[in-house]
Amino acid sequence: MLDTLAKLSNNKLIDKFGRQVTYVRISVTDRCDFRCVYCMSEDMEFLPREQVLTLEEITRLSQAFVEMGVTKIRITGGEPLVRKGVVEMLAKISKLEGLEELVITTNGSQLVKLAEPLKQAGVKRINISLDSLDAEKFKKVTRVGDLNVVLDGIQAAKKAGFENIKLNAVILKNRNHDEVRNLVQYAMDQGLDISFIEEMPLGAIDSHSREEAYYSSDEIKRDLEQQFELLSSTKKTGGPARYYNVNGYNNKVGFISPHSHNFCDTCNRVRVTASGLLLLCLGQEHSMDLKRVLRANPIDLNKVKQALIDSMAIKPKGHDFDLTEQPVIFRHMSVTGG
Repeated sequence: MLDTLAKLSNNKLIDKFGRQVTYVRISVTDRCDFRCVYCMSEDMEFLPREQVLTLEEITRLSQAFVEMGVTKIRITGGEPLVRKGVVEMLAKISKLEGLEELVITTNGSQLVKLAEPLKQAGVKRINISLDSLDAEKFKKVTRVGDLNVVLDGIQAAKKAGFENIKLNAVILKNRNHDEVRNLVQYAMDQGLDISFIEEMPLGAIDSHSREEAYYSSDEIKRDLEQQFELLSSTKKTGGPARYYNVNGYNNKVGFISPHSHNFCDTCNRVRVTASGLLLLCLGQEHSMDLKRVLRANPIDLNKVKQALIDSMAIKPKGHDFDLTEQPVIFRHMSVTGG
């Protein structure tokens, strides 16, 4: 007991490599109103409701993380805004003392009606997925998405007055790699930041070969430099992106490069799946069942904090992504938390 209290009094989550966890991504649902080809298979089996963390459990877990030194929480899915009651939950989390940033990642489909409520709930920043500006390509990548709905959602988010809106684009060779310059021009014209993401090899998919579709951050940067002057930036958002200023504009371009520029040495993040599994690494299966801890200890937050401390011992040094092999990680990105 004394050892437990001593550990809890340190108020920090530090792994065996000396990295402090200050950023947690929490998935509130594995469900989504899109079916993006890099994120899930066309025919997904979603979790039964009883296997998903309740919104109250997510709020308690967020409190435990913040009390252990986490300063940034990102709410993800699936598509987090399809879950009923999520805005009310966000309003509670935003009030946690010590939390500096509450942010959300969305596909933009629900923003026309929810952008203003999200701002009122205390969400600081918002990331919106936008992989194409061509309606036909957008439909092909998302399988069911309507580009105009997302573009209208971006405008709704701008109107709501968020501090920062960032676009995220997953780039696939021969699918949308020829659009990177158009995407940056759109972002700059709209006063938005944009990050390009190398595809994560999570879950078995049948829409394309990941090795064949791989388009590196270096290739994207080379393409962009045909039109824009990119200047190294010292900007940090607590995540893995490397940012560049775009000469002549006030906004930035970022690159998230798990393959070409591994960022594991500075990892400050963990993820919680919709089912309450704490993933210590995106590309490894080291995990802890927080749902079990939460439900076994509905009023004792110290037990939850102790589980978080214990999990630091199994956080690995890094991932082992290999595009040439079948995925070692069989969970899809939608299950992992986007």
